Amino acid sequence: MRKILLLSALVLVLAYGLAGKAFAAGEVNLYSYRQPFLIKPLLDEFSKQTGIKVNVVFANKGMLEKIRATPGAADAILTSDIGSLHDMDQARLLLPVRSRVLESNIPAIYRHPGGHWFGLTLRGRVLFVSKARLKPGAVTTYEDLADPKMKGRVCIRSGKHVYNVSLIASIIAHKGEAAAKKWLQGVKANLARKPGGNDRAQAKAIYAGQCDVGVANTYYMGKMATNAKKPAQKKWAASIQLIFPNQHGRGTHVNISGAAVTRHARNRDNAVRLIEFLSGDYAQKLYAAQNFEYPVKPGVPVHPLVKSWGNFKADTIDLATVAKYRTAASKLVDQVDFNNFRPSN
Repeated sequence: MRKILLLSALVLVLAYGLAGKAFAAGEVNLYSYRQPFLIKPLLDEFSKQTGIKVNVVFANKGMLEKIRATPGAADAILTSDIGSLHDMDQARLLLPVRSRVLESNIPAIYRHPGGHWFGLTLRGRVLFVSKARLKPGAVTTYEDLADPKMKGRVCIRSGKHVYNVSLIASIIAHKGEAAAKKWLQGVKANLARKPGGNDRAQAKAIYAGQCDVGVANTYYMGKMATNAKKPAQKKWAASIQLIFPNQHGRGTHVNISGAAVTRHARNRDNAVRLIEFLSGDYAQKLYAAQNFEYPVKPGVPVHPLVKSWGNFKADTIDLATVAKYRTAASKLVDQVDFNNFRPSN
């Protein structure tokens, strides 16, 4: 009898232990800069397929500080640009990951060489050009933005915004700091107004005749052209032509949304499984359908509207290299006092 009781107790202990491990293995804690409308359907499907519960915290800023202050609170992160991933990697907050699935789904130029972060979607940094006031072919490269012929015709959001910092960093990577600084000075000289607003604001300014060419991410064109709640944005989109710059040279600069596992992840394996799912066909198709982004996984179709813009040549420099020059790019913006532009009378 005593042996039976001891055996029963041992079975109960093992059962409780396994249950505890199963519970721990059944969740993943996620911090996301990506918006709920896009991410929630993906997370719901992931939980449906795997049985893993996703506890997600949505944020607009401060992710790095939060992860640093509460190690282990987040297992994985989602960001909307390479800059945030690079900053967290530099702060030693990311865990290197090796995954055959991720290495198969994601081209090497869109993931960290050591597996610290992984790109999930692509967006081109393109030119919005007035159909009414600029002839086809008048502006075809980033360099054209600094050409004196464009004086008073360029509009752009803050030079310190992460999207523009990455663009400038790509120019440094290709041409060096001196050339990038000269380019920034030329663009500043051609501005029609003080840098500001978001990417949609540049399209609005072109529609209003305040400038003739702006710089923006590709997916904003899709969001404006299909915005039933704010039909004015459809007019903005209709007034501009989307130009992929530098098609006869290095190609158009692309940025990524991406993901990573945190260094102190308590549910590491589930964090990896989540990122693998986000790099797979189901998630990649949903990204393309809902947010007009380019899937990072080769072979996944883009949205028909995105397809209508045509194929383009993307810059093939790896984003890990571009990310290394972000600090230098930000300093150049300060050096040329880019955001303090004042139009001359």
